[in-house]
Amino acid sequence: MPAESSRGATPKWLTVIGIGEDGLAGLGDEAKQRIAKAEIIFGGKRHLALVASFAKGEQRPWPVPFDAGMADVLALAGKNVCVLASGDPFFHGVGATLARKVKPREMHVIPAPSAVSLAAARLGWALQDIEIVSLHGRPLDLVRPLLQPNARILALTSDAEAPDAIARLLTELDFGASRLTVLEALGGPKENQRTARADAFELENINPLNVLAIEIEPNPQARVLPLTVGLADHLFDHDGQITKREIRAITLSTLAPRRGELLWDIGAGSGSIGIEWMRAHPLMRTIAIEADPTRAARIHRNAAACGVPGLVVVEGSAPKALAKLDTPDAIFIGGGGSDTGVLNAAIEALRPGGRLVANAVTLEMEALLFARHTKLGGDLTRIAISRASPVGSMQAWRPAMPVTQWSWVKP
Repeated sequence: MPAESSRGATPKWLTVIGIGEDGLAGLGDEAKQRIAKAEIIFGGKRHLALVASFAKGEQRPWPVPFDAGMADVLALAGKNVCVLASGDPFFHGVGATLARKVKPREMHVIPAPSAVSLAAARLGWALQDIEIVSLHGRPLDLVRPLLQPNARILALTSDAEAPDAIARLLTELDFGASRLTVLEALGGPKENQRTARADAFELENINPLNVLAIEIEPNPQARVLPLTVGLADHLFDHDGQITKREIRAITLSTLAPRRGELLWDIGAGSGSIGIEWMRAHPLMRTIAIEADPTRAARIHRNAAACGVPGLVVVEGSAPKALAKLDTPDAIFIGGGGSDTGVLNAAIEALRPGGRLVANAVTLEMEALLFARHTKLGGDLTRIAISRASPVGSMQAWRPAMPVTQWSWVKP
């Protein structure tokens, strides 16, 4: 019979058990009893092998490719089902996937220490003081924003090749003096720990089950991405079509990113606005709309180089390219155009309460923004930046093109 909840009202038909490399030896009595009584047990082949001598129910390995919809598990609702997961099922694990489909009152979870917790314990690192990133099936570029002086990083990797690939990336970015520790098969009989510098990384026969600990040591010329908005222009590859650093910082401040929001960057150019939007938080999203294929390809490269490879690029011209895109929380329109249709489409697409920021550098675009400000309200701001440059043997101010910015919140 499925286990009952503490109130005895709702059957907890699903048990999710975290298991380490030590298998049954690392499980408590409750976890062992639930495995023994389960009618069906799901897990990876490695997990099922760890409990094969103890389990009595039908054992079902996860399908390949993995079904994130959990159809096989959900079809057994009401039966006594057990799911085995690595370590803590809710730390980048199957528990979080199941929780999107199964109500918490129907699920009993017995976690084990995560690989990150085990790695921190072996190294003597305080979890609250380190950066943690999952690179399991995800781009290695996600580590780039974390490459800060003296930072300590724990990276969950996908395979035996990842540590070497990360070492090469660090060396390429002038972090070659960084110390890399590969922690293999944590918690099991084959546990091992080896260390090398990034620029002298020659470790071989690495166990595919590994966590990579990184102690960052930058060279003077290392590509450190500042934590604030307004990255230096040279950190982006561009052909001149870029919102310059100071204007970009003001624009991001006006766009006011909030956790998990989606930005449309219309006429994205180099992608700098959308990239910095995504750097505000790991859950931020950007769709960059760019008509020029060369620039669209450049946006992809810039996004990867700045550590936000998940930025989506839509190649096409607005307003046509805006059709069927996810509803945005905020929209940015760059400064070169004067197409009333683009602005109309953006206003129509924006969700209620969403923010729109449009920058104008041409008189035609400025007139369009002034007309919208007159009709709809919002804020109209003039931004003028001057930079010192040589005039003969002396210095003088040279003004950049002024920018007129209209910002508006949709009622």
